[in-house]
Amino acid sequence: MAIRTRRWNDDREEGDGLRVLVCRYRPRGVKKEFETWDVWYPELGPSAPLHAAAYGKKGVKVNWEIYRRNYLREMKGPEAQARIRELADKHARGETVTLLCSSACERESRCHRSLLAELLEAAAGGGDASLSDAEPESKHE
Repeated sequence: MAIRTRRWNDDREEGDGLRVLVCRYRPRGVKKEFETWDVWYPELGPSAPLHAAAYGKKGVKVNWEIYRRNYLREMKGPEAQARIRELADKHARGETVTLLCSSACERESRCHRSLLAELLEAAAGGGDASLSDAEPESKHE
């Protein structure tokens, strides 16, 4: 099956499978009964400092190349690797996994969810659950 990517506020579609919120921060003001995700794995979102840097909240906004490199480095940590392995195993068994990000994140090709999808695909295929810093930027447009 597939690894899909959407924003958390996108309607659930048939075949979405496990919908995983992969944001560091839970969406504000969303009551439990209105959650559109099945599980929330904040460790798969960018760290608080990287999230702030992506939006220029504490200085200069970082470009995509720097963001990408730092996010991939963060995903090499033990908590992130355990979650990546868990989701990659589901994908390898034929289950669909839908990665959900912020409602404000409109350009998927410049979102960590596209990088995470590549990590899951690589891990599900028996490869390393990391991407080289030298690899081209995300192919998910």
